[in-house]
Amino acid sequence: MGSWTRSGVNRSPHRPPSPPFPLLSRSTLRPPPACFPPQLPTSRASQIPRAPSPPPHLSRACARAPRDLKLDTVEKIVEDFASDMALNPFSSGTRLRDMIRAIRASKTAAEERAVVRRECAAIRTAISERGQEGLRHRNMAKLMFIHMLGYPTHFGQMECLKLIAAAGYPEKRIGYLGLMLLLDERQEVLMLVTNSLKQDLNHSSPFIVGLALCALGNICSAEMARDLAPEVEKLLRSRDVNTKKKAALCSVRIVRKVPDLAENFICLAASLLKEKHHGVLISAVQLCTELCKASKDALEYLRKNCIEGLVRILRDVSNSSYAPEYDVAGISDPFLHIRVLKLMRMLGQGDTDCSEYMNDILAQVATKTESNKNAGNAILYECVETIMGIEATSGLRVLAINILGRFLSNRDNNIRYVALNILMRAITVDTQAVQRHRVTILECVKDADASIRKRALELVFLLVNDTNVKPLTKELVDYLDVADPDFKEDLTAKICSITEKFSQEKLWYLDQMFKVLSLAGNHVKDDVWHALIVVISNASELQGYAVRSLYMALRAYSEQGSLLRVAVWCIGEYGEMLVNNLGMLEAEPPITVTESDAVDAVELGFNCYSADVTTRSMCLVALLKLSSRFPSMSERIKQIVAQNKENMVLELQQRSIEFGSIIQRHQSIRSSLLERMPVLDEAAYLVKRASATQATIPSYKPASGVTPGDLKIPNGVAKPAAAPLVDLLDLSSDDAPVTSTSATPNDFLQDLLGIGGTNLSTAGAPSASTDILMDLLSIGSSPSQNGLLDSSSPAQAEKKPFSAVPQVVSLVPEPMDLLGSLSSSASSSGTKSSTIVPQAADLLDGLSASTSVSGIDDACPSITAFQSATLKIVFDLRKQLGKPQETTIHATFTNLTSTTYTDFIFQAAVPKFIQLRLDPASGNVVPASGKGSVTQGFSVTNNQHGQKPLAMRIRMSYKVNGEDRLEQGQVSNFPPGL
Repeated sequence: MGSWTRSGVNRSPHRPPSPPFPLLSRSTLRPPPACFPPQLPTSRASQIPRAPSPPPHLSRACARAPRDLKLDTVEKIVEDFASDMALNPFSSGTRLRDMIRAIRASKTAAEERAVVRRECAAIRTAISERGQEGLRHRNMAKLMFIHMLGYPTHFGQMECLKLIAAAGYPEKRIGYLGLMLLLDERQEVLMLVTNSLKQDLNHSSPFIVGLALCALGNICSAEMARDLAPEVEKLLRSRDVNTKKKAALCSVRIVRKVPDLAENFICLAASLLKEKHHGVLISAVQLCTELCKASKDALEYLRKNCIEGLVRILRDVSNSSYAPEYDVAGISDPFLHIRVLKLMRMLGQGDTDCSEYMNDILAQVATKTESNKNAGNAILYECVETIMGIEATSGLRVLAINILGRFLSNRDNNIRYVALNILMRAITVDTQAVQRHRVTILECVKDADASIRKRALELVFLLVNDTNVKPLTKELVDYLDVADPDFKEDLTAKICSITEKFSQEKLWYLDQMFKVLSLAGNHVKDDVWHALIVVISNASELQGYAVRSLYMALRAYSEQGSLLRVAVWCIGEYGEMLVNNLGMLEAEPPITVTESDAVDAVELGFNCYSADVTTRSMCLVALLKLSSRFPSMSERIKQIVAQNKENMVLELQQRSIEFGSIIQRHQSIRSSLLERMPVLDEAAYLVKRASATQATIPSYKPASGVTPGDLKIPNGVAKPAAAPLVDLLDLSSDDAPVTSTSATPNDFLQDLLGIGGTNLSTAGAPSASTDILMDLLSIGSSPSQNGLLDSSSPAQAEKKPFSAVPQVVSLVPEPMDLLGSLSSSASSSGTKSSTIVPQAADLLDGLSASTSVSGIDDACPSITAFQSATLKIVFDLRKQLGKPQETTIHATFTNLTSTTYTDFIFQAAVPKFIQLRLDPASGNVVPASGKGSVTQGFSVTNNQHGQKPLAMRIRMSYKVNGEDRLEQGQVSNFPPGL
């Protein structure tokens, strides 16, 4: 190995050098003076961590060692010292790397906890004994590592303060590091360090000042900010650039904690913008940004005094030559670029003068910055954000949107995603400029990345207007065929929303909806195909075309659930139009469909493996209707229906038995019973649907927000007058519990088909019952409900549900008398008579000629319930014998104007303790000038008779020359005792 010399030692290339013997003395272990800057050692020997103080016997041996001590003797002494240390590896003198190595060598969590416990115990002992001053910073370093592992280290907080109070730089460095790591601004111990921080902020060494500023900027509390703000202000005027930079960042923390101190830093922050050093500039820009957020006065001051400086900084950094210390991928200091652009956006927002001053430099940055590197894209992105955020010129905004268009063609998914986000905000500023990139945006809808597809679809939805709805919808429908299954739900929802909102022709609307149902019928929501059925029922000229199109689509896409439901409903309603090619359009090719083919299509839908109970129930209803449309197929339909008499699903079993009874026993009433469903009020349905879904519409899409007041109704339907029902319902402060009538939202189709509906009854009242038609078609009603028949007169039967909540009952006049031929001997003055059918198989046998009917007596005086300049309503009141709580009311509606009222509808609402049942009106046209009238009967039941009087609010809607009118009032003049 050779011998020691003055110049060093002969070193082996494979062995790290050993330190000379004098390094083991105590004098060499002292920390460097505080005035020395923390420089990294350059020699390899000095990179070895300092050894701990040797034991006394080793120190004495070192003291007696002559200068010419042999190398083997030195190595032996060092090995003995190492062996002594190995005997107790977890003593307070253990090096940090040895502790880390022991922790990493632990095979289980229990072993790791044992190592940490032993080391923490040794550190506590060292702290309590107050010995080994030179190892205090080492113990703190180990505590910090233990804290990062998640173990409690609160016992070392005071040790941090002692290290901070020490005079040397190494101790202060470890102390401040421990302070920032082990404590936060909520610790009460932190108040004890305020004085030390104040002293260090005034220290002559810039390195110690930097430590204090760094700690204050990380854990400063409001109290510390108020106490130390003057020292930080003083340091902002320092000549040292590092000190000014750290003081500016510390000022940011102070302004956040105490916004009232912002005015103290305004002038200093503005002066820092004149510096040349980029580190000071970026810190000053950050301080100015924070001041603008904290104080309006600061914002106005910086607008007046700093715009020129910011423009100069941005111009200098954009035009500067290559500087290695600031260069990032060929871009000079992109971080300063971005910070300045953010501050300029804040200053220019809402200020025309500032924005005009920025336009030139923003255009220069937008055109000269390269977009082939990520740093350049970051600057361009921030530049676009600034242009869209200030009062920029239209040409500059077009330039910004064109940059976003280039972003959409970038291969980086992140760049495309942020471009789509900005375009969604920019469309409200300049729609035409965004429309130019419509093709690129549509390509993003087909992207492989799911987040980009979803964001691009939302942007396309915002781009749609009356002029481009057809090409955009075609592109989306074409992509629907190849879209991922996970994306089809969002895509179909947007297509259906676009089609409903912007359709100008019902034929185009039907074509698009049929395509969507064929390609993604399993992903279409229920309210969409409900609305489609409502539209078809109102479009009498397109019903034949609709049923033929759906029949052809069903043959090709029978597995699509929503398509199957709509097609089956249409075949059941318009089967004769399908077979006879009725209602053909000019360009529509004729098709040949036999009665057997129509029945086969419904049977195919019933037997489809994916059909649920609702779909199969609709198929049974369609078969029942086809038995009336196609008498020659009645026997086959009867056999198909009879196959489900033993079905495991109770709903299907019950319907099979009931429908079989109708086909077999009641031939005389079947044709009138199974007439087409009455046309549904499309406008009222859309209002109800919009009011049920308006809470789920995103707030950033004002164009798609739909409310009953500003509803845009498609397909040429007139907008109804908006009238809230709150006043009608808010009649009583009765605290009776309110029972929901259905678990699903009500709409006209569910009222029509009763899907999932359940009739409720209140305590002490008989069970509500439905009319024959609703009994036959209500899907989801219980068997007991279908076995009960309730009628107010032999000439009419309607749905009369009892409700535990305030009711608003509206009944459109029915076009025919469904049960007029069922009984010939029932009294015309009869009231409700219930007969429970003993056998479920015979639904209508409960209507016998001997049904007993009770009379009506105790006539009460008539009252004028409502009178205005245009309408008069008179109530004729009658009481039922033996039932004082029930009152039968006969309403007469008289038109007092010279114009006929059409589409007349009467609605009534009562409190929760009153039950209301409305009979059909005699008509929906009220003649002018009182030359005729419309009558309607209804009955009310006061469950708190004798305690609370009868109360009612009424509302009448009608049309005058096609214009919707609405009147409402409260009936408060009922005679006492009702």
